[in-house]
Amino acid sequence: MQTGVKSFDCAIIGGGLAGLSLAVQLADAEISVILIEKNAYPFHKVCGEYISMESWDFLASLGVPLTDMNLPVIDQLGISSEKGFMLNHTLKLGGFGISRYTLDDYLYKIAKEKGVFVIENCKVSGVNVQENEVYHINTSEGIFEAKLVCGSYGKYVPSFFKQEKSRSEDNFIGVKYHIKADQIANRIELHNFKDGYCGISKVDNEWHCLCYLTTAKNLIESGKDIKTMEENVLYKNPFLKKIFTESEFIYNQPLVISNVQFNKKTTETDGVFLLGDAAGSITPLCGNGMSMGMRASKILAAELILYFKKKQSVNQLSENYRLAWNKSFRRRIAAGYYLQHLFGKKNTTDLALKLLSRIPLVTGKLVSLTHGKRF
Repeated sequence: MQTGVKSFDCAIIGGGLAGLSLAVQLADAEISVILIEKNAYPFHKVCGEYISMESWDFLASLGVPLTDMNLPVIDQLGISSEKGFMLNHTLKLGGFGISRYTLDDYLYKIAKEKGVFVIENCKVSGVNVQENEVYHINTSEGIFEAKLVCGSYGKYVPSFFKQEKSRSEDNFIGVKYHIKADQIANRIELHNFKDGYCGISKVDNEWHCLCYLTTAKNLIESGKDIKTMEENVLYKNPFLKKIFTESEFIYNQPLVISNVQFNKKTTETDGVFLLGDAAGSITPLCGNGMSMGMRASKILAAELILYFKKKQSVNQLSENYRLAWNKSFRRRIAAGYYLQHLFGKKNTTDLALKLLSRIPLVTGKLVSLTHGKRF
């Protein structure tokens, strides 16, 4: 390796939940890790902030003091149609609420304490494998070397990776607010509107997370003005109109992300192992994209540790991770795509919810498909 260039066993591009969780697990196994994040902690992210209870034990094992944080435990679900019908259901496994601002910051501090070399406000411009099979990671803070590279960079594929062009009609936007609302703490609600749905649930700090997903077309037809779109489209759902007009908004402007697509990509590209949304942005109706990202980190960490202990080759690592990823998530992704066709449509959604309200066993089965087992 070149003199003067900092070298590590593993480099992780992106410090969201999946990347931070992976870094902590590798550090616990005494594997040297560099984690490169383009933002500075702590920061907010567009995210629903409901985490399935399947992830509780995992996060606690990483060192997050969940039991001391007085977090809302969520065991009730409400789904509304634009016509004003509400389906109510008890969540068997349920989840808990915590803001990404809080959770990511905890994991960041834990990673630092465990010796992970974290670089903030740093952008990666290229990843290149050298003749000695060591990777050079070119960044705004210089060049770093690593034996292996993992990508946890979220929904947007960096320009230096190969990517397929998407159809514009497949693009969605995500919008998120934190609010103070008159909503039950142990309940998550999903409110449908034309070509979209909006979730609301309690998080820490006595706030609620209000986050919605809709098509870019809805925004364009509203003159690319968020507020106009909300009044013209979201307010047609009476539950949403009440929430938006009667709640206290913590910040004047929402967080917005655009060009969001939901499709499985791959677990590896150009020799870089992917996890979280980088391996496929998961439709919210798959349930618990955050839990899926953290579970993927546990799967990948186990395979990486075997590799660094010289118990498997990089090719075996790649194949084992791909197979385990598909085994863990294929059914949930398929369920999410199926469910998505039922929502965001005025008449279809209303009829589907009314039918499901009469057959709670089927409703329970569908909900169970969006939640995994504890890990």
